Amino acid sequence: MLVNRYCLAVVFTTTSCWGFSSLSTHTTYYGLSRSALQSTATPFTTTSQSPTPMQPELDENDLYLDPVVPKGPPKVGTIMKMLPKETFDIHTPTSLFYFAVDSVAVLASMGFLYTVVTSDVYHESSWILQAAMAAPLQILSGFALWCMWCIGHDAGHSVVSKSKTINRVVGEIAHSVFCLTPFVPWAKSHKKHHLGHNHLTRDYSHQWFIREDRDQLHPLIKHSHWSRNLQLPILYFVYLVLGVPDGGHVWLYGRMWKGESDAEKRNGLISVAVSLATAATLWHSMGTADFTVVCMIPWCVMSFWLFMVTYLQHHSEDGKLYTDDTFTFEKGAFETVDRNYGKLVNRMSHHMMDGHVIHHLFFEKIPHYRLEKATKALVQGLEAQGQGHLYKQIDTPNFTQEIVKQFNENWFFINEKQVVRK
Repeated sequence: MLVNRYCLAVVFTTTSCWGFSSLSTHTTYYGLSRSALQSTATPFTTTSQSPTPMQPELDENDLYLDPVVPKGPPKVGTIMKMLPKETFDIHTPTSLFYFAVDSVAVLASMGFLYTVVTSDVYHESSWILQAAMAAPLQILSGFALWCMWCIGHDAGHSVVSKSKTINRVVGEIAHSVFCLTPFVPWAKSHKKHHLGHNHLTRDYSHQWFIREDRDQLHPLIKHSHWSRNLQLPILYFVYLVLGVPDGGHVWLYGRMWKGESDAEKRNGLISVAVSLATAATLWHSMGTADFTVVCMIPWCVMSFWLFMVTYLQHHSEDGKLYTDDTFTFEKGAFETVDRNYGKLVNRMSHHMMDGHVIHHLFFEKIPHYRLEKATKALVQGLEAQGQGHLYKQIDTPNFTQEIVKQFNENWFFINEKQVVRK
């Protein structure tokens, strides 16, 4: 700023001495006008009626004063200063309130579904009428499970409470019991995803393939690409059970478990045992048919929501991937995308989709009920320092059509030109 003021002083001194024009103002940066200084070197002219020197007007072709805009994304510490302090307030009663609301939603919707499918009317109906009665309730129950999964997601990031015990208990109930997702193994792989977001090889939860190299892919991967449109409802099952691409969340193997201690594996197996015991108990008490209709089909609806939201958050036409030579935490975070699914869906999903950029920047500091306010502050802060272009937000009201379209056209491919290698 001192340099800018010094330059402006020089301009005024020069105009006073040589008869250059006055400074016209338009837009202000750093307290100086962003405009125009044009000069025409003419001698002062004075008359008896006008003893004041006459100077021609300046325009934008003469001098341009512009603020210095940082080239790369701001560091996390700089961004933190943009946000209100209350953004980082982890309030346990508020978190438990949302947990309770979602628990009621899951139990009520699945309980009503179970009542319907065990009724005489249901069993006496044709399979078409049975499907018509069950499907709306399955979709509702699946969405309730997805909302509950978001609560478990907060627990996995230790932002339900500052208490490790409360986070663990809520995580086990929300994920291991309700969502049949072993909590500790999931939290482990998900944290690795956040630490390597949009890294070509170190990003967990996502696998990336260079489109130009598709002919060199393993035959099984080629087959997976060929059958991609049939996989959307089961991809979360493949991720958890088969361990593609991170490693197993039920059987503990793969890259996420390499070098881990036996104590860490035993801790993960506790969550696995809770999930398996829950599934076995429900299956035994309901029977195969009712367990499938009441539990597993809503679980597939939940997994569709999870994959759809996750995929669209990390894929955009201008998205970039980084290598070891070019990656930074901030660069990766700003390649994530906020998606607007509509105010009601955003709210019920705990802002998982429209507050994802700020979540990636502060994944262990900001709970879901602070994401909306934090996002607004982030956008304002970036725009104030001329970096508003870093923030990505896409309105996606037709989200189900969008995920089918994007997955069909792009799968897990990314173009070579989108990889920043140097």
